[in-house]
Amino acid sequence: MTVYNSAKGGAQILVVEDDPIQRRLLKNAIERHGHVAHLAENGRFGLEVLKRNSDQISVIVLDLMMPEMNGIEFLSALNDMGIDLPVIVQTGQGGIDTVVQAMRAGAFDFVVKPVSPERIAASIANALKLDQREAKARAGRKSRSSAISFDDIVSASPAMMRVIDLAHRAAQSNIPVVLEGESGVGKELVARAIQAASDRAGKPFVTVNCGAIPHNLVESILFGHEKGAFTGATERHVGKFMEADGGTLFLDEIGDLPLEVQVKLLRAVQQGEIETVGARVAQKVNVRLISATNKDLIEEVKAGRFREDLYYRLNVFPITMPALRRRKEDIPHLARAFADRFALEQKLDYPLSISNSALALLTAYDWPGNIRQLENAVFRAVVLSEGPELLDSDFPQIAAQLPGYFANEHPTLVVDNSQAHAAEVAAGERMERGMRVVSSDMTATSALPVGDALSTGSDNVIVSTNTSGDVRKLADVEEELIRFALKFYRGQMSQVARKLGIGRSTLYRKLKDYGIDPDDPQKSAA
Repeated sequence: MTVYNSAKGGAQILVVEDDPIQRRLLKNAIERHGHVAHLAENGRFGLEVLKRNSDQISVIVLDLMMPEMNGIEFLSALNDMGIDLPVIVQTGQGGIDTVVQAMRAGAFDFVVKPVSPERIAASIANALKLDQREAKARAGRKSRSSAISFDDIVSASPAMMRVIDLAHRAAQSNIPVVLEGESGVGKELVARAIQAASDRAGKPFVTVNCGAIPHNLVESILFGHEKGAFTGATERHVGKFMEADGGTLFLDEIGDLPLEVQVKLLRAVQQGEIETVGARVAQKVNVRLISATNKDLIEEVKAGRFREDLYYRLNVFPITMPALRRRKEDIPHLARAFADRFALEQKLDYPLSISNSALALLTAYDWPGNIRQLENAVFRAVVLSEGPELLDSDFPQIAAQLPGYFANEHPTLVVDNSQAHAAEVAAGERMERGMRVVSSDMTATSALPVGDALSTGSDNVIVSTNTSGDVRKLADVEEELIRFALKFYRGQMSQVARKLGIGRSTLYRKLKDYGIDPDDPQKSAA
């Protein structure tokens, strides 16, 4: 059955979800942000809604795993009907293969259950911006020296939303900020957004790459020098601190500063004054300091390469920015934004889009160079493109690093995510150590004979065949696995659901089906 919301105003959002609890949660989240929710309990009903109201629906929120018609089949049916709407896919399976499959099928974005109201709202907002892509692309053409606001940061991932929230708070004061993260994650962009949102907006924003300055010139460049201060100083030079007076000084790669310069920087931070090389008196400066580093500064302190007192002066408000491989849901949005921007910069006569297969390829890759590498890859593809759509074949350098990508006409991605997902692998290994799946005819090879397992009732073994040698029913094995997980994770429902790869509401429904009391799962667990 399909239910319509009678509220007025906002965008029309179709939710296709078989779980009634999830439908209700999504409905509340959508209406909280002023939109109208249309609910369908499965893919078939969802298609019926679209047949009647496709001109009214703006965005579709789709569950990937549903009976009768799953999410991939629903996406295929949309293509057959010629309906071109942004689809946000929900899945309890967060693996890269699921993401790639959804992107290939035409998904605009994906979220992993359980999804927060803020995350789904951000994804819907991004989808609604599709009609405003040209205006947004023009905004993206602003030079790096112009004012950049938080609205210019393209992101929908929870990790980056947390970064933006912290940066908003930092902008309300002159507190020193340290942006931590790998090279290319966008630290300078966030620093500029902090400046633009602060009371120093419109004032100088001066950038210094500490790692790119010769050590013997760092002091002169930062603090300036007087004429004749040293050999070759033929005229007076104003340092970066004085250039940034009244505004913000962004010290990139601050971990590379020489120790002798760190002493003077400490004085500038503590007392608000600098010593120009060759000057007799110190000068007062009013500078907001934002630092960035791709190093672990506390380790640098322990190694004696960074002053401890300066570390505590600078590290008052640290913000850690995640690597792009840790927020893959942002890759499609970033790629589209870059394509729009570069298409305008290259003065193309037609709008440029990115194919689903290309988005799947870009999402599968781990991007060791982060956003900077993605930006360069899209720029190269735009320059070399020969049509209105970027294809996966326009990214040969990326595909070459994903073994087997062009193995056949309709390739299947073979991705090695061992480094990016080391924590998940370790968790899986711990699970394997705690539980083995055996069959009743494996007594010669299994570590624990099945006869012993059955007789002792060992709770870390799940038998896959019954006493007659036939494979056990899936429901029986599933119930046993759920009971084991409840005991293994001590009844922590969120962790149990996450490790089993299902949503919490699905877990509660299965507990009810199998007669396990959700209020006291440990008592019921076998």
